[in-house]
Amino acid sequence: MIIRFKKKFTKQLAKQPIKVQKALYVRIELFEEDVFSPILNNHALQGELKGFYSINITGDVRAIYEIISDDIYLYALIGAHSQLYG
Repeated sequence: MIIRFKKKFTKQLAKQPIKVQKALYVRIELFEEDVFSPILNNHALQGELKGFYSINITGDVRAIYEIISDDIYLYALIGAHSQLYG
């Protein structure tokens, strides 16, 4: 499994506080060790985002990703739950 960052994700990450950026890399390491660690709250999304998944980065920041041919593509960083479901 290779984790890849989409351009949109990289831009969003650069705008985040250092605390969130560091937390992301800690969560990626955890993700690589145990995809279903309870800390990540890894789950499939529904509705318009069906086919994508979400993991917790911090208490209110989530990373949205998709699995394509055994690779993980990080697409977006989302803040509050309302940003995700509108």
